[in-house]
Amino acid sequence: MAFPTAVNDQITDSVTQANLKVLGDSPAIALGSLYQATAQALANAAHNATTAQQQTNIMAQAATTTGIATLYSLGTASDGVAAAKIQA
Repeated sequence: MAFPTAVNDQITDSVTQANLKVLGDSPAIALGSLYQATAQALANAAHNATTAQQQTNIMAQAATTTGIATLYSLGTASDGVAAAKIQA
């Protein structure tokens, strides 16, 4: 102890040691929190990328289906136009 106090030296030493332990553990806890936050952000980014890819594939499939349906309906439409011209 640097100077005498009314408190028992063992108590002040234990409090000092507890405070130093907290100070010593702080960098490790901060780094652990940083790693956890980074891992969570990367997991969210991966999930968002997967969801975006799935939605893009669904849109591509819908566009392909619509295009094919349009191609198949062209034959019927042109037959109807030709038939209308023949009747007229």
